[in-house]
Amino acid sequence: MNFLDRVEVLILTWNEEANLARTLDALRSFPRILIVDSGSTDGTLAIAASHSNVRVETRAFDTHANQWNHALSACGGTSEWVLALDADYVLPQAVVSEIQALAPAASTGGFWARFRYCVEGHPLSASLYPPVMILYRRAGASYFQDGHTQRITTTGEAKTLTGEVMHDDRKSLAAWLAAQDRYAKLECELLLGTPWERLGWRDRLRRMGFVTPWLVPLYCLTVGRGLLDGKPGLYYALQRGIAETILSLRLLQAQMRTTLSGAKSQ
Repeated sequence: MNFLDRVEVLILTWNEEANLARTLDALRSFPRILIVDSGSTDGTLAIAASHSNVRVETRAFDTHANQWNHALSACGGTSEWVLALDADYVLPQAVVSEIQALAPAASTGGFWARFRYCVEGHPLSASLYPPVMILYRRAGASYFQDGHTQRITTTGEAKTLTGEVMHDDRKSLAAWLAAQDRYAKLECELLLGTPWERLGWRDRLRRMGFVTPWLVPLYCLTVGRGLLDGKPGLYYALQRGIAETILSLRLLQAQMRTTLSGAKSQ
């Protein structure tokens, strides 16, 4: 049996016309794709409708974790395995072939994927984008919200795919900036709501506010080899610096408001 017949692809969308066609074109070998859309107003749904292996469900967005859990349990999917992708994850043919050839043991619960980050289609030498578990058994899987992102819990042994998935977001700079502010708000709430002693060293640096806006882009350009990538590498380093700066501003604003509120109550 072709392993792809045991898989349903899940994708969340909201105004993803800049990315979705490339992502779906790379998934033509998969017989079942479910898109859970949050009310797109651009060409996202028309792109989805042009692919015969895609069906669409609509759900008003509240959190990413709830959206994924809805896709897993409330949309009629019965496949044993799930391939969960963001709308800007593009699978190279080598990764599709690798998944197609899988014969996982009963003890295997999921597969992590490493990523090659792209800027306007240009693959970077390195990035800060972490591995993500994208392929897993449906049974026992669930998501929980962790700051601006969502994390999955699964049962069984986790392995890692050999090939790299392309992260290739081509939405506008304005859309990217708006997204970073939404993410920073959630991340700010998590950082300030977590006791200092429970934070890892990276999050401690972020909560200090003044360190990561300059340290992260410097790291991207040097250790991350961004200088070797020319303008795309510089663009990525500046993106990461801006994202950290937005978070630092959110943290500083929240701290000042707390101080001011405390002073007024005295």
